[in-house]
Amino acid sequence: MLVAGIDVGSLTGKCIILKAAKQFGADNIIASAIIPTRVKPARTANEVYDNALQKANLTRSKIEYVVGTGYGRIKIPFADTNISEISCHGRGAHYYLPTVRTIIDIGGQDSKVIRVDENGKLVDFTMNDKCAAGTGRFLEVMAKALETTLDAMGPLALKSKHPAMISAQCSVFAESEVVSLIADGVPVEDIIAGLSESIASRIVSLVNRIGLKEDLTITGGVAKNIGVVKSVEEKLKLKIKKVPIDPQLIGALGAALFAKDELQKKAERGKKRKLKKWDF
Repeated sequence: MLVAGIDVGSLTGKCIILKAAKQFGADNIIASAIIPTRVKPARTANEVYDNALQKANLTRSKIEYVVGTGYGRIKIPFADTNISEISCHGRGAHYYLPTVRTIIDIGGQDSKVIRVDENGKLVDFTMNDKCAAGTGRFLEVMAKALETTLDAMGPLALKSKHPAMISAQCSVFAESEVVSLIADGVPVEDIIAGLSESIASRIVSLVNRIGLKEDLTITGGVAKNIGVVKSVEEKLKLKIKKVPIDPQLIGALGAALFAKDELQKKAERGKKRKLKKWDF
């Protein structure tokens, strides 16, 4: 059976098309797609879905169940149901890392720390969505100010020998602080390393709020920034486990796995109704 998970986030739209199997771990991702978020969530969902379908050489009629997630999940017109991105990130991470109990999801405009049980079910979570500092949007702004790219920021941070001190707790003031550091001639790699440490400090405070339980992984676009990941590892004194796919797709994967569950429940209900029909 073919199912799809669509994650409409604040910065990007993600889709995974999954060939679902009855045996745990035997599911097969046959296509995925990531695109920048459009003005309207429905447009993002349609474009990323069609993009993934084209890669898989499939039409929408072949997909048996679709689950939407992300901040724009209720605006996906063709989704059969929608599920919170918190549950989807927990489910997607646990699928690849069954020992994981804590998931850090650093998204475009918020950060979350999620706790799951041995079955990947949500136990607790906390988040910081009052300020964009420490998120994907924050890093985009800083990359522009530093005349570099998001992809280059992680490797540059690792080259730093004297990370700059970024004390501002607001993204607007942090940007002003970065501009001042540039004017003072502070090397770009030291500024980026300072930003990485600042983000890591925010994340660790969230982890401490909910309580760390091993194993730990990071999902979302910022998980691809090796400078931030290294800083979090150093502050927590813990090695972070990595998912084997693009961490930005984990929410969409979780949605696809929930779609598989819903389709199986639907099939089971159909069998029960059929049995009752012949029960005499």
